[in-house]
Amino acid sequence: MGFQQNTLKKLSEILGISISTVSRALKDHPDISAKTKERVKELAATLDYEPNNFAVQLRTQQSNVLGILVPTIRNYFYDFFISAVEEEAVKHGYSIMIMQSLDKLSLEISNINVLRRNKILGLFVSISIETEDMTPFRKLQESGIPVVFFDRVAEVSGFRKVCLADEKAAQIAAKSIIEKGKKNVLALFGHPHLSITKLRYASFKNYFDIHARDSKVTYFFPEQVEASREVCLDVFKTEIPDAVFCMGDMILMGVMHAVHEAKLKVPEDISIIGISNGLIPTLYDPKITYVETSGFKLGKLAFKQMYASLKGFNEIEEVILDSVLVEGGSL
Repeated sequence: MGFQQNTLKKLSEILGISISTVSRALKDHPDISAKTKERVKELAATLDYEPNNFAVQLRTQQSNVLGILVPTIRNYFYDFFISAVEEEAVKHGYSIMIMQSLDKLSLEISNINVLRRNKILGLFVSISIETEDMTPFRKLQESGIPVVFFDRVAEVSGFRKVCLADEKAAQIAAKSIIEKGKKNVLALFGHPHLSITKLRYASFKNYFDIHARDSKVTYFFPEQVEASREVCLDVFKTEIPDAVFCMGDMILMGVMHAVHEAKLKVPEDISIIGISNGLIPTLYDPKITYVETSGFKLGKLAFKQMYASLKGFNEIEEVILDSVLVEGGSL
């Protein structure tokens, strides 16, 4: 199907060139300069005006670049994930382009357009806190660019997803706390909007409701370092809980700041357990007991899914990376 006349007219008006120039640029006519062709094609792709034959044309011009879009690169989990993907990409002749959304929907969408204009072959993405509409990602797939969600994944079908065993990780942590006889627990989670938080919170709470109904569990959702520190210091003013559960590494860091400020000893005064990529818990003395959720292992699984998609195996899969308890001295 070719462009309709009104579509050509729209592109013509935006770019300030004639309809015939737009038409010839899209057909790679030799009379049209490379710069004009690039402007026309980028606008057509950005506005999703390409017909099927133009989408194919874009596809054939794509590079060997794979895109990675994460909320932030200032996070050890994503750092390890990126490292694993890059390691596999190099082996198979690909390179990577990394973008961060900073948990802003507007920046996420802008970055998707940048990645698309750079003709990426595929996209790995961990969505922002503000993301609800998956239309931009569906449009990528419809244009022949496979999308693999990881960590923070879409709560809809139709996409490849590589997830941590979030429910099991939370259960392992809850079980460990109960087995240690802790009765007063401060449980800190990430942003309540995210699927990863919903799964971990529901699993943790359900395990306590079933197996330790007489325990006192107080829940907060501070998400980041400073907010976690402030929540703990505020709680410590009235009581010192037996144990603190930290859903992720950023929360763990905030908790440990508060513990040190309050001059509490671990595990004598307070016990700590978290869900972690594995590095942060080793930086403390004693080392923090944690449930491993490896960004590096997840990156390997995610690349495997992407590679299968690029090679034409289009069956939609959701892969779960198992979680294991790593004992430290903090519980």
